[in-house]
Amino acid sequence: MLRYLIPLALSLAACASVPATSPRLANPVIDTDFPDPAAIRAADGYYYVYATQGGDPIRNIQVARSTDLMRWEMLGDALPAKPAWASKTQDFWAPDVIAADGRYYLYYSAKPDAAFSDPKRGLCLAVATADRPQGPFVDSGAPLHCGESFVSIDPHAFDDPATGKRLLYWGSGFGPIKVRELRPDRLGFAPASTEIPLVDVIKTEDASEYRRLVEGAWVIRRKGYYYLFLSGDNCCGPKAHYAVMVARSRSATGPYQIRSNPDYLVVAADDRWNAPGHNAIVTDARGRDWILYHGVDRSRPRNKPTDDINSRRVMLVDRLVWKNGWPEVEGKKPGP
Repeated sequence: MLRYLIPLALSLAACASVPATSPRLANPVIDTDFPDPAAIRAADGYYYVYATQGGDPIRNIQVARSTDLMRWEMLGDALPAKPAWASKTQDFWAPDVIAADGRYYLYYSAKPDAAFSDPKRGLCLAVATADRPQGPFVDSGAPLHCGESFVSIDPHAFDDPATGKRLLYWGSGFGPIKVRELRPDRLGFAPASTEIPLVDVIKTEDASEYRRLVEGAWVIRRKGYYYLFLSGDNCCGPKAHYAVMVARSRSATGPYQIRSNPDYLVVAADDRWNAPGHNAIVTDARGRDWILYHGVDRSRPRNKPTDDINSRRVMLVDRLVWKNGWPEVEGKKPGP
C-alpha cells in the first residue's frame, strides 16, 4: 500500500485535509534542525514526518505530526532504544517509514559499532517496526546491508502497485541510486534479488552540476510513470550546493530518464533559502501533492556560533505542481 494513498476514516477526512491557505505563507514549518524529512499520511488523520537524529534532548529519530502540513507538534524519539549492533553511534540518518500489513516499518541508516575499530567499515541500512506511526520502533536485530563509507544511506521503501513487489531504494557515497526487492516480511532482501543501479552521478568539475553526488531517493507513481526524486550534490557545510531533482520511468526499477541541469530541478536555492533538498512527497485528502524538504535559512545557518555553517536545516513545505508531465515547485524556488 503506497504511503500517500493510506485511506483516512471518513470521520477524520476533514481534519486531515490541508486548508486552502498555502504553506508558502508559513515557511519554515519546523524552525529547528530537522534534516532529511520523510512523511506519511496515516489512518489516524495525522501527517507524520521523521528526520535524522537531532533535537534537544537528542532523539535518535525525530518525529512530528500535523493535521494540515503547516502546524507541527514535536513528539518524542521514534527509535528510543539504539540497536545492539549500533549502540555507540550518534549517527542515525535519513529515516523513512511505510505503513503496510497492519504495521509501520522504519528504514534508516546508522554507523555500526564495528566501524569504530575498523575504519574500512561504513554505514548500514536497517529496519525497525512499530504498531503506531509515532513509535516506539524496535530494531529488527541486525542491519539489512552495510557498505563502505556512506554508500548505504537514505533508504526509501516503496510498494510497486504494478508488480506487487516491495522495493527499497538507497544510495550515495558518489555512487548511483540503487533499488532491490525486499522479502515479503520486509525485514530483509529477497534472496534471489540483486541491486539495480538507477541514476548515476556525473563526474565533472562543473560546480553548477548537482549530480556530482546523488542521494535521498523518493518514488511516487502518477499517470503511468514512476517519478524518482533525488538530491545532490553537497547538503551542508561551507560548500553547500544542494537541490531536488527528478527522473521518471515506466517501471519502478527503471530505466529512468533524467533531464539535464536546470531542467531536472524540482526546487533549488534562492536569496533566502540555501541548499534545499532531501524531500518527501505527500498527497492530501483533496488530491493535491506537497513536497516536504529541508533548507538552510541564510540569515540563521547554524544553531550556535561554534557549529559549521549551513548545518541548521529546517523543514519547508511547498505545493508540487505538474507541467508537461514533470513536477516542480512553482518557479523551482522555495516559498517564503
